[in-house]
Amino acid sequence: MVDQDKIKHAVKLLLEGIGEDTEREGLRGTPDRVARMYTELFAGMDADVSEPLSKVFTVEHNEMVLEKDIVFYSMCEHHMLPFYGKAHIAYIPNGKVLGLSKLARTVEVYARRLQIQEQMTGQIADAVMTHLAPQGVMTVLEAEHMCMTMRGIKKPGSRTLTIAARGIFENNPVLQDRVLHMIHME
Repeated sequence: MVDQDKIKHAVKLLLEGIGEDTEREGLRGTPDRVARMYTELFAGMDADVSEPLSKVFTVEHNEMVLEKDIVFYSMCEHHMLPFYGKAHIAYIPNGKVLGLSKLARTVEVYARRLQIQEQMTGQIADAVMTHLAPQGVMTVLEAEHMCMTMRGIKKPGSRTLTIAARGIFENNPVLQDRVLHMIHME
C-alpha cells in the first residue's frame, strides 16, 4: 500500500538534500504531486494478475497466439528511473485462450512496480503459465533504460532485449525463431 504522507516527507527531504528551497513557488506543491504520481506509477504493487488472467474462452484449435507491441512504462529498482518499451507475448493454447486485453493488463500489473526488466519478463511468462496452463509461453521485452541513457554510460537509443520461454517454447528453437520473426513482421 502506497503511503502518500511518507512519500511527501521523503520528497521534501530529497529537495532539501539537493539544496533546494522547498518553499519556493515552483516546489511548494511538488511533494504532493510526486506522492500522487507514485500512487499511479506503483499501482501494481497491490494488484493481482489472477483477475485479468481468469477471463478465458474455450477453443477447438490450439494455434499460436501472439500479442505484440504492448507498450509499457516501469521504474528500475536500482536507480528509481524509468525504463520503457514494448512487450510481446506468444502462447500456444491448451484448449483455452485469454481475452485479448488480458495480456496487456498482465504486463501493466508487473510494470507498475519497482522492477528490473529481466525479472518482469519471467514474471509475465510464469503468470500466463500458472493461470492459463497453455502448452507454452514466450515473453519478449525490449526496453530503453533511463539509467543508461541520461546518466552513467549515457547511451541514448540503446535497448535491452529479454526473453523468457516456458513449456513447449523452452527447448524449441524453431518455435522461438517463429515468434521472433512474427514480432518483427510489419
